[in-house]
Amino acid sequence: MELYKVINFLHVLTVVFMSAPLYNLIVVNERARFGKAHIQVDRYFESLIRGNATRCYVFQITALVTGVLLVGLGGSLVSLVTNWVLLAKLILLLVLTGLLSVVTFSLQPRIDGLLAQAQGEAIPQEIGAQIAPLRLKRKRLATLCLFLVITAVLLGLQVFSPFALPLTGLLILLAALFAWRVYRTPIPYGWV
Repeated sequence: MELYKVINFLHVLTVVFMSAPLYNLIVVNERARFGKAHIQVDRYFESLIRGNATRCYVFQITALVTGVLLVGLGGSLVSLVTNWVLLAKLILLLVLTGLLSVVTFSLQPRIDGLLAQAQGEAIPQEIGAQIAPLRLKRKRLATLCLFLVITAVLLGLQVFSPFALPLTGLLILLAALFAWRVYRTPIPYGWV
């Protein structure tokens, strides 16, 4: 039973550490406040965002492994497909990994390649015009990831004690509203 508690702690802690979409959105919104800035500012912010990808993969793999261990220690692995909450959490984790892969292997290399072409102190307008839609797409995907992480946490709370369907719906709606708010503003005061 102690092993189960330790794995459960690692699983919950891992999900907390999967908050990279939130902090990437905060970084992106803070970058926008700079306006036209020295190119080193852009390179620094891109480095912060790029560095989170490896961390996210490690946290996602840890969440998968600890989740499967928890299911195995608590019953049968068959419940990964027979328990709708566990199945939904598994699907959400796989979607999150897929979205992270789109950013890591498609969007980020294109942004980095364009930034590498920039010379001088600021990003030239023609390069900035190519980077902007890529950053916007990345920001939208981060918003979706944030919503999915919050939803996975919500479902995780319901593995053993399901919430009433209206409450689950309300909390999912609030998760969507929070993700949208983080997309639109730098949330300088957190929840407030």
